[in-house]
Amino acid sequence: MNTTNNYAGIPDEFAQLEKAKVVLIPVPYDGTSTWGKGADKGPDAFLAASENMELYDIETDTEVYQQGIYLANSVDEDSSPEAMVNAVHKVTKEYIKRNKFVTLFGGEHSISIGTIRAFNECFDNLTVLHIDAHADLRKSYDGSKFNHACAVHEASQTTNLLQVGIRSMDAIEKTFMDEEKTFFAHDMVNDEYWTDKVIDLMTDNVFITFDLDALDPSIMPATGTPEPGGLFYYETLEFLKQVFADKNVVGFDIVELCPNKADKSSDFLAAKLYYKMLSYKFMGEAVEDDYDNTYDVDSKVGANNNSKFDDDED
Repeated sequence: MNTTNNYAGIPDEFAQLEKAKVVLIPVPYDGTSTWGKGADKGPDAFLAASENMELYDIETDTEVYQQGIYLANSVDEDSSPEAMVNAVHKVTKEYIKRNKFVTLFGGEHSISIGTIRAFNECFDNLTVLHIDAHADLRKSYDGSKFNHACAVHEASQTTNLLQVGIRSMDAIEKTFMDEEKTFFAHDMVNDEYWTDKVIDLMTDNVFITFDLDALDPSIMPATGTPEPGGLFYYETLEFLKQVFADKNVVGFDIVELCPNKADKSSDFLAAKLYYKMLSYKFMGEAVEDDYDNTYDVDSKVGANNNSKFDDDED
């Protein structure tokens, strides 16, 4: 599925697994979506847009690709939703245990079940920051607990789940929702302190799962279920920048890009958002002269030792 040999067409010296701090795993999966189809085309559209993006970030005055970004093979498992989740979990955990900063691009949101499971097994006291239009808290949907509508149900039971931008849900999801840790879009629009409130509820280690339909459809129309009343670009970046500055973001995924051939703006926004998030993560880190850039999962937590690798686990 990969359209390029290297992410964003970066030089080979910055794209080798051994030296790269960052791993990017594409997951072109769209097996359980129920309305707008096409999320399986999202990773290719994202990669194509990334090739046409300037690699100097003005805001952070950095070229984060020089930290090294390895484009992994796509996870192409589609025999069943459960098999896909298991495959994503396995690959994600393998790269985390190689001390990489692991990122994924979907694909529909069900891929995050496996992603979150892997990070929760590798980092203590994990906060999952779920940025989305939809609550995605159903225990099962259409006969499967590996449906996109169940993307963060497991996380609600096993992690410190914070939900931001929610503006669409089923009544049954209230039974699984912690409303003290849920930030609804209609409340956020009138609360200038919502970003601080969210961050105050976080633990040190944070994984971000970003569904692109969290953004307003006026700037991100190419999603399977666009909902009115979403986040806008600069308020989103301001929030993310503060999260990366205040917490140890251990990884992230971005999901639900459903590309539209007639409008490439959504593809490009997704490409810029991914690169911005990396820029915020590494903006304080110099590029080593000898390019020995293995990412240290404990570098932000020091003596707290908030990673929990078990070499005997699969």
